[in-house]
Amino acid sequence: MSLSSERFRWVCAVIRNFSDHAANERTFLSWVRTAIALMAFGFVVERFDIFLRLVPAAARTAHGLRFGPAMGLALMASGLTVLVLASVRFRRMSREIDDDREQDRALMGLDLALAIVVSTVGCALFGYVVLTTR
Repeated sequence: MSLSSERFRWVCAVIRNFSDHAANERTFLSWVRTAIALMAFGFVVERFDIFLRLVPAAARTAHGLRFGPAMGLALMASGLTVLVLASVRFRRMSREIDDDREQDRALMGLDLALAIVVSTVGCALFGYVVLTTR
């Protein structure tokens, strides 16, 4: 047996519900990556509007909408919201893993709500791009 596998077994024996805690941390890190991607995409969308202002007037017939910066900021704000809510969810799940009592799952619908918000922003952004590229 290698030293790393012995150490892993020791850690699993010392930390109660280690596999559940590890899964909770992986889920949290996935949410963090999603939040970073949303914020980065929001920044790109906001800066793309500057690019469209540099394009000749013939190529930007419907650009008078000024929707890009608002959508970029909305995506950045949704990324920050995802980050805060993921932190709340992580802390709550960490406590619930070791608690033997029945738990209330009020935050479980949070994932669906965030998906709906992000998809709504994405649909609005798609419509904006379609209108500006005609």
